[in-house]
Amino acid sequence: MLPPLHILLADDDMDDCLFFKDAVNELKLAVQLSTAHDGQQLMLQLQTIPVLPDVIFLDLNLPRKSGSECLTEIKNTPALKQIPIVIFSTSYDPEKANLLYDTGAHYYIRKPSDFEEMKVVINRAITLLSKNNMQATRENFYINKLKTAF
Repeated sequence: MLPPLHILLADDDMDDCLFFKDAVNELKLAVQLSTAHDGQQLMLQLQTIPVLPDVIFLDLNLPRKSGSECLTEIKNTPALKQIPIVIFSTSYDPEKANLLYDTGAHYYIRKPSDFEEMKVVINRAITLLSKNNMQATRENFYINKLKTAF
């Protein structure tokens, strides 16, 4: 039996964290979910936890250190740069998404408000990463319910 997938969710919105947790639980995947509620906490966790996460879902609007700053720091740290990062944000700006792609994020998801869509996009990101742990092509970087990277 495979060990559970360790997902680290970095998001300061407690409602969004609960929504994410409920969606993951309904997917019936073997998942260990941990959270960080600000950028400094995320970076401290990554430096102190005994086993690195399999994937980080990263909100951009984190207090104390933004998601963009965390992404840059993670991708510039040799011990961390191999961790896949899925940007998980309430807004989508194509220009900003291009910068995040260039920095090394694997995928970008705009947080859905619909629970079923939330399950779909999380499942797609996890499935894609399990098939190929590499960064998506620029054309397939953005995942949503209608446009997928499949």
